[in-house]
Amino acid sequence: MWTNFFKLRLFCCLLAVLMVVVLVINVTQVEYLDHETVSATFIDSSGQFISSQVTGISRNPYCGYDQQILSSQERMEEDSLLAALHRQVPDVAPVPFVKSTDPSSSYFVILNSAAFFQVGSQLEVLVHVQDFQRKPKKYGGDYLQARIHSPKLQAGAVGRVVDYQNGFYKVFFTLLWPGKVKVSIFLVHPSEGIRVLQRLQKDKPDRVYFKSLFRSGRISETTECNVCLPGNLPLCNFTDLYTGEPWFCFKPKKLPCSSRITHFKGGYLKGLLTAAESAFFQSGVNIKMPVNSSGPDWVTVIPRRIKETNNLELSQGLGTFPSGYYYKDQWRPRKFKMRQFNDPDNITECLQRKVVHLFGDSTIRQWFEYLTTFVPDLVEFNLGSPKNVGPFLAVDQKHNILLKYRCHGPPIRFTTVFSSELHYVANELNGIVGGKNTVVAIAVWSHFSTFPLEVYIRRLRNIRRAVVRLLDRSPKTVVVIRTANAQELGPEVSLFNSDWYNFQLDTILRRMFSGVGVYLVDAWEMTLAHYLPHKLHPDEVIVKNQLDMFLSFVCPLET
Repeated sequence: MWTNFFKLRLFCCLLAVLMVVVLVINVTQVEYLDHETVSATFIDSSGQFISSQVTGISRNPYCGYDQQILSSQERMEEDSLLAALHRQVPDVAPVPFVKSTDPSSSYFVILNSAAFFQVGSQLEVLVHVQDFQRKPKKYGGDYLQARIHSPKLQAGAVGRVVDYQNGFYKVFFTLLWPGKVKVSIFLVHPSEGIRVLQRLQKDKPDRVYFKSLFRSGRISETTECNVCLPGNLPLCNFTDLYTGEPWFCFKPKKLPCSSRITHFKGGYLKGLLTAAESAFFQSGVNIKMPVNSSGPDWVTVIPRRIKETNNLELSQGLGTFPSGYYYKDQWRPRKFKMRQFNDPDNITECLQRKVVHLFGDSTIRQWFEYLTTFVPDLVEFNLGSPKNVGPFLAVDQKHNILLKYRCHGPPIRFTTVFSSELHYVANELNGIVGGKNTVVAIAVWSHFSTFPLEVYIRRLRNIRRAVVRLLDRSPKTVVVIRTANAQELGPEVSLFNSDWYNFQLDTILRRMFSGVGVYLVDAWEMTLAHYLPHKLHPDEVIVKNQLDMFLSFVCPLET
């Protein structure tokens, strides 16, 4: 009897050890998936490699983000991201306006000029910046945007800018279509303006402020809210219990924190700049102004041989740049063949029997608005939600299609959002079962432009963790990320939503979701490469191309 008892105890012990081993392996795999986006190296704007083993990174102490408890891999990733982005602006003493970059005095020249170029050839352009005294600049840090285009062909593509930190920049283009191709270079902000934007990001992250309405019976109060609040006044802590995303409001004097009704944008702080700093942000002078060419600003491109052409677009690696180009107003990704959904029936056929979740800001709400306008069978169901805020729901009962839109959690600059509708994307993803008939699209960027980068990194880390879990339990779920996009800029908008801020966010988003198993709609390149003026909410032709790319991921061409 004792022998059998001993054997039973031994068996139970072995079974317990086996269960612990299996649990440890599963946890390790999930952590590996969650952190598999950590790259060994990153590339800064000068083209130099930065090792991920970065030490001594200066972190923003805002809201205690420098004291976050991170795993070694999370810390390594965040250090690498911050190092790559923080090294873009030279550390030079402040200069007067006349010694700042003057786009009208600066110029560019095509280096490898030739009688003809073949499709697929590289075009190199040298940019030399000068100040308002027409003296050459000796340092870099200017933010430039570059594209090639053929107006008659409605074709365009972006270029890669390399800053040599000495007043010279080189721009690399890949010539992707035949014909007369024109080069355009724009100074978005001079380096002196970038330094101001950096200061605001560090010292004035609360320059957009938020408020909440508290109400109980006939008593109502409004207080200020944000990721964190200054001073020692009593606070209402609305930090999310699942993601740990912080959010606070000043406590009402007469009402409990539980009486919060709505969230809304309070406004924008004024008087952020000195008179000297304001000179670096002048429309028609140094905000998104063209840089002229010294010599020809165009080249002639001839077709490539058929065999080489077939390999040109489809044999690109994961680091393909540019990711695509416009030709006859249609976006052509270089990594796969994109379908054209020109007929509502094509979209209906693609989305039949599917549930589509759209999460994020107003730039992905545009997708909801386009689909419900273009597809007549997709009828919006009135939920009584505030206009332009949501949540929104559309149904096609005949074809069993369900389309949903929900905005992301705070910070969000919408007019009025019911506090009960302030849902974090990560939590929403955790509630989705997933599967082959589930589609998820996410766009989270615009409302984070005023905050230190650590705030955005934390938000994406939570979303990525939820995406990894979703794809782990339901690998056939289609998850699409919409990137940031360029927009129109003036002196005031530049201080809150500059393309330079959004370029940083876009860079972080791409790197953090690289290798996670999601698809990317490159809205950044799709706005920069197009001939239409930049807008926060791009025109319909650009949105249509974004939807064509999105739907091509959902319903790819059979090969």
